[in-house]
Amino acid sequence: FQWSSEARGKAAVHCVIIGFGLQERSDKIIFDYDTPQGEPHITAATQINSYLVDAPVVVIARRGRPMCSDAPEMAYGSMPIDNGHLILSPAEAQSLSDDYPDAAPYIRRYQGGEEFLNGQVRYCLWLVGCPPKLIRTWPRILERIEATRSYRSSSGRGRTNELADTPTVFGEIRQPAGRYLFVPKVSSENRTYLPIGYCEPGVIASGSGLVVSGASMIHFGVLQSNMHMAWMRAVCGRLESRYQYSAGIVYNTFPWPSPKSTGAIEKAAQDVLDTREMFPNSTLSDLYHPLTMPPELTAAHRKLDKAVDRAYGKPGGFPTEAERVAFLFKLYEAAV
Repeated sequence: FQWSSEARGKAAVHCVIIGFGLQERSDKIIFDYDTPQGEPHITAATQINSYLVDAPVVVIARRGRPMCSDAPEMAYGSMPIDNGHLILSPAEAQSLSDDYPDAAPYIRRYQGGEEFLNGQVRYCLWLVGCPPKLIRTWPRILERIEATRSYRSSSGRGRTNELADTPTVFGEIRQPAGRYLFVPKVSSENRTYLPIGYCEPGVIASGSGLVVSGASMIHFGVLQSNMHMAWMRAVCGRLESRYQYSAGIVYNTFPWPSPKSTGAIEKAAQDVLDTREMFPNSTLSDLYHPLTMPPELTAAHRKLDKAVDRAYGKPGGFPTEAERVAFLFKLYEAAV
């Protein structure tokens, strides 16, 4: 729950209170909150695990690759390590394109979680594969490259110093070659669904997002379903009370369904994307706000949730989120 105080300038503190006892007892209870500011629901529990849910006692271990061999790998977006010199505002991008028209193909949309969710626009200099002869004809861009080199060479980190030898490109490049799924690393805890979506390879993903290259519509559908969201809410890290998604703890440990009812998942997932397109002037933050989510999008997600639940052999769904999470913990326990 969210701690409160009468003091001025109080800190934003979130608390968990856990009662421990030396003896086993049958009357275990869990206080569950719909929101950090809400009132608790009291639930009787048989066994409370370390994630504070009534489920098997297992500890989710960080994994380097997905537990399911059919799932494509997830990676961080690319990291410029440039002190901002390779990143451009829309005005800066336009100015450079006006001065150097032949540089326009190397000025790309640059997207992190904030841009993805809120429709904000930034650009970057993406000079991968750009001929050096061409770069030398762009004095203002050369100034930015020199500033990047200077920043990297003056760093106290040896690895960053090494990157000074290649100042024209990002320090860490993980940009997919084709269409990819983008997952924001941090998202509001008030959303029922963490919005994810497809991006074209020309949009450069930043390190504040995670990318899944080669993801099919089935992968999108399962990841965007309430089944995956429940897993995320149970095991992900938190920034204050916001969800902090990660590949190693959330994605790679997720117990995927067996490959059945895939046609229904594909169709329902496409319906979610098509419904978003009905609101071209609304950002994902608008569409997934708990008070402004359009009824059409809510209905599309519920249809997708049902299709994914059927793939897990649960056509009737789950009465509560706690039971859904307990089911997933059992699948995880069996898999490991």
